[in-house]
Amino acid sequence: MDVRSQIATLFHLDKCIGCHTCSIACKNIWTDRPGTEYMWWNNVETKPGTGYPTQWEDQDAYKGGWKVENGDLELRSTSKAKLVPNIFHNPAMPSMDDYYEPWTYKYDELFNAPEGDDQPTAIPVSMITGQQINIEAGPNFDDDLGGSKVYAANDVNLRELDPMLRAQMLEIERLAFFYLPRICNHCLNPGCVAACPSGALYKRGEDGIVLLNQERCRAWRACIAACPYKKTYYNWSTGKSEKCILCFPRLETGQAPACFHSCVGRIRYLGNVLYDADRIKDAALKTDLELVDAQRDLILDPNDPAVIAGARASGVPEAVIESAQKSPVWRFVKEWKMALPLHVEFRTFPMLFYVPPLLPVMSVARGGVVTSDVDAMFADIEKARAPISYLGKLFAAGNDGKVRYALRKQMAVRLWRRHVTVGDISLEEATRALREAECTPEQADAIFKLTALASIDERVVVPPMQREMAIEMLEDPHEHRAGTGFGTRTPPMRV
Repeated sequence: MDVRSQIATLFHLDKCIGCHTCSIACKNIWTDRPGTEYMWWNNVETKPGTGYPTQWEDQDAYKGGWKVENGDLELRSTSKAKLVPNIFHNPAMPSMDDYYEPWTYKYDELFNAPEGDDQPTAIPVSMITGQQINIEAGPNFDDDLGGSKVYAANDVNLRELDPMLRAQMLEIERLAFFYLPRICNHCLNPGCVAACPSGALYKRGEDGIVLLNQERCRAWRACIAACPYKKTYYNWSTGKSEKCILCFPRLETGQAPACFHSCVGRIRYLGNVLYDADRIKDAALKTDLELVDAQRDLILDPNDPAVIAGARASGVPEAVIESAQKSPVWRFVKEWKMALPLHVEFRTFPMLFYVPPLLPVMSVARGGVVTSDVDAMFADIEKARAPISYLGKLFAAGNDGKVRYALRKQMAVRLWRRHVTVGDISLEEATRALREAECTPEQADAIFKLTALASIDERVVVPPMQREMAIEMLEDPHEHRAGTGFGTRTPPMRV
């Protein structure tokens, strides 16, 4: 057993209001430079929708992640045989059109327009060429109800739904949508790291954060195709690839990442978990329907004496083990089994988990009157707007039972708290809901507290980063401390 510590994150989708504050916080800090105009390390998508870049979930086109071939794991995008023929061309890499051409406006023509009968306007111009453009796409053009026939109808996850169910789902009166924030998943089995020919991408041993060495990057761009979530980007100005770094300079000082700190809905949770690195490949070889359980089995109980002993033997510091015992991500993912990975079938084992949303019940308009399919305040999860099969495709590789369990437990907690605080739901009804969801009253109260009442210190438990131990392997920590900060403003040069 090779016990390691990994920073894990969790987004509670039932709380996301789609304000994009997280995206702007990240953009202002990390991607406001030439060549990064189109990059959104943190973005918020609307589901159903095509996402950013367009239809990034379609790995038949983008060739991201891993596949099982002849009993072994292989990258979809590249191999030793494919590397040389595609040395100057990567056919699976998204183009600028798949993202969008970033633009700004000629504000001078608006602010300094002469007096006249016409309303002055600011003409949009490309941030790449400086020429006037017609805006056709953006990082979340499928937001809310806008463009449902163009965007929502082309969601990759709708392909396997029953045609009648898909048609009902896209009726304007019933249209289901929810927000899906995304950042780099800092996967346990990252395809980007495996695909990089120059070894520029690496996974930090002490916390599992996936980083990209700008000095070693040689612009192969194999990482962009290999990442199934398309969270590695190419900077056309510097000739280097870039990606989310989980704000590790903030984490190393005990602060939450910028997108976590700025989240208005308080949907974001962070904490470290302990996992067994020896079992990653065996887990990745499981069938699609077994992958959720396989990934959960990789995550170990930080209170188990055998796991604690294994962590100590692997060199995990005592303070990091204690931090894992307080991790909110551990509780949602492993103890309560309410959080699920996004597209686990890509087999990268993302360490960003999602609590699926409880969506309102279906309604229909008849003769100008909108009526609901149910009379109760809290309806059965099977009658939610987003079909279980759709959510199962997103969060459980088609294993609908995992999504159904998570939603049933959320609903049971709502019923229990309604009984406790309002009293219009009987004890028998609330208790029956908890029993069917395999949840106790004490567990329901704990879920409620961590979901609705938790402070940022409870939602974001940053483990001691122990950077001095990693630095000791390379140089004298005192010399490193004296040189910290110098040269950080020097941009990477093209090679």
